Amino acid sequence: MTNALKSTTELNNVQAESPLVVAADVRKRFGTLEVLKGINVQIQKGEVLCVIGPSGSGKSTFLRCINQLEQIDGGAIWVDNELIGYRREGNYLHELTDAEIARQRRTIGMVFQRFNLFPHLTVTENITEGPVYVLGQKADEARKQAHELLERVGLYDKRDAYPAQLSGGQQQRVAIARALAMKPTLLLFDEPTSALDPELVGEVLRVMSDLAKSGMTMVVVTHELGFASEVADRVAFMDQGELIEIGTPEQVLSDPQHPRTQNFIKAVHKK
Repeated sequence: MTNALKSTTELNNVQAESPLVVAADVRKRFGTLEVLKGINVQIQKGEVLCVIGPSGSGKSTFLRCINQLEQIDGGAIWVDNELIGYRREGNYLHELTDAEIARQRRTIGMVFQRFNLFPHLTVTENITEGPVYVLGQKADEARKQAHELLERVGLYDKRDAYPAQLSGGQQQRVAIARALAMKPTLLLFDEPTSALDPELVGEVLRVMSDLAKSGMTMVVVTHELGFASEVADRVAFMDQGELIEIGTPEQVLSDPQHPRTQNFIKAVHKK
């Protein structure tokens, strides 16, 4: 199947020395509903971009498009100078095979609202599953790496526990360790604290903050404006499928210029 929605101009606009992520006029529909209406953004290596906005604004869909859990209907996405989901032949883009898509996904980690841990596997086994069966890592090496990552997220003492024996915050930290075990160049977070009890949010945000300080490139969909203010290099506000405003945390959270951003920030602070 071919796709001619992306123009030659769009494809040639991305230079060899491009940022880690480039989204050019990204569009997505679900039936007649246009969920993404031409998203344009570039994300530098080592940058933390927090994406905020009301529910239904397209934030999570945008992340899922980057990770190819959803196929875009227009525009193009590059990650680390590689066109996502397609290969170019002349002026046409041909969809990649499932195997090629799986290869591209290996460098993109994703942490979901729900932790998606395997309930029948221990914490260590959850983390080693991908490196062993996808990356071909030796079991002993994968186990050592898993334990190092558990130390990093403060859960080494839970290495032999099962998910049901952990709190929601602990499960989410295991999910972060599992994503890191695949050695991603890009880490996507889809509202990682929204399913947690309020007292458990802080422990997950602390791990994410440490990751940001370590230089990990992160795109974080979040309702935690305090976290965005402290950790983000830039904040993007989305509404109704559009990227309305983007800038430093000070610009977007403290001095937003667009009325839709202003109204959203005011509404959040009233809660």
